[in-house]
Amino acid sequence: MGGDRAKTARRKNLLVRGANDLIALGLVAYLLAAPGVTVLRDLGDPHLDGPGIPRAAVRLFDDLTPRFEEWASERVAAGRAAELGTDDISGTEWPLFGSVFYLWSVEAMQRAWDGGQRFSELPPKERAHGAIDAAVELVVDPRHATWVKDHWGDDHLHRENAFYRMLVISAITAQIELTGESRHRPLLRDQVDSLSREIDAAPFGLIDDYPDQCYPTDVLAAIAAIRRADRVLGTDHSEFARRARRGFEGGLVDPLGLPPYMADSKRGEPDGGSRGCSNSYACIFSAEIWPDRAAQWYSAYERHFWQARLSAVGFREYPESTADDFFDGDVDAGPVLAGFGFAACAFGAGAARVAGRFDHAYPLAAEMIAISWPLPDGRLALPRLLSNSVDAPYLGEAAILFTLTRQPAEGIEVRRGGEVPGLTVILVACYFGLAALAIIRIVYKHLRWRRRELADLPPVTPIEIAVWVSLVGAGLAVAAFASAGLSALLLLCMAQLLPRRAKARSAHPV
Repeated sequence: MGGDRAKTARRKNLLVRGANDLIALGLVAYLLAAPGVTVLRDLGDPHLDGPGIPRAAVRLFDDLTPRFEEWASERVAAGRAAELGTDDISGTEWPLFGSVFYLWSVEAMQRAWDGGQRFSELPPKERAHGAIDAAVELVVDPRHATWVKDHWGDDHLHRENAFYRMLVISAITAQIELTGESRHRPLLRDQVDSLSREIDAAPFGLIDDYPDQCYPTDVLAAIAAIRRADRVLGTDHSEFARRARRGFEGGLVDPLGLPPYMADSKRGEPDGGSRGCSNSYACIFSAEIWPDRAAQWYSAYERHFWQARLSAVGFREYPESTADDFFDGDVDAGPVLAGFGFAACAFGAGAARVAGRFDHAYPLAAEMIAISWPLPDGRLALPRLLSNSVDAPYLGEAAILFTLTRQPAEGIEVRRGGEVPGLTVILVACYFGLAALAIIRIVYKHLRWRRRELADLPPVTPIEIAVWVSLVGAGLAVAAFASAGLSALLLLCMAQLLPRRAKARSAHPV
């Protein structure tokens, strides 16, 4: 009787190991093979190499929208933002910035849909209605303004604070334009009027984000946001935008002719030179208010920051004339590797699309999609890992969606001809190569266990079976019903540890 029980336990061991091998093959397909196939499919998308909404953006939008709505709603309800200090940049700025990136993306997708590119059954504004409202409520939530109140006091909506007020204007504008909801219209009108007057009255056309911290490209984005708000308010700030050019010319640009990363708004002079992260941002927004200046800036940006190095192409964080920090980075630039700035290249793809330079946009997007580790359900694994998992888990994906949905400015000549960079080829080869190695190992291990006599297998205990079933069941349930992919993967990977490994007898070499 005891021998039969042991034999049954050993059969369960073999069954569990076989099931684990099937799970492992599924994980390999999900994590490696499918991303490789996804990148290859995206490389042939004509909207990646030209105007229109790329397939990668549609896929990301479909996956991100319900998750973003749930996250934004829960974050506003929780009130966590009120507990964060001014030094927690990713916890305070990123949730709002990510929300506005998402809203800007929906605006662009809706314009493309209205223009005839019917990439979905429902218009994007209907598909994302709940997410739009949730994102706007997060941006205007008073508790999410706690960090700027700490900087500027209760008068934070009428005293400099360019970055935050730009976000408020952009969010409400998007909501009115996309859904017609106008409950925040008075706040929008107040911010458009007061911010434009303040920039107009500033000695040099620049105001600060935070006390004694002026980032000119945030002022530039605010000017563009004010002009966009004209569409829904019926106002006309074209003369204001014309006068606002003074903050971005003469002694207020760096020696390369580009807006500086930082400036002294009181003395009217750059505080250092331009950087890739701010140049890409400036080239995106300047095209809709100053097309001639945007063309000049992109030309200078290409001349002094574009590089081909180590099988990759893209924009540097610092110009070629500066010392080359192989490993560097900060909260704005992201990682800087071999001179390439992650933010400079990611937003540079958007800047290139706006400039009609698809000979730059295509290779940048090809690298970005391959590096982002695109999973079959639409998630981008690497941007999720690099985002703030607690306060802004979707910033990276929202930023990529924003970049991929940028379109050439009106009247821009489109230049194609970009090639797939060597880095993208290497990454695709890694996806498939690692998948092949993993499959070979799994199959070899399975066949090895099948060759062993049943009596030679260590028995599996009831506790091990119960834990294994719990892990697998929980992993599948989380994946199916909770949409928590990383948690599901962790549970399924933990199941691979059972049953415990045992040393093989000498008669049966491992």
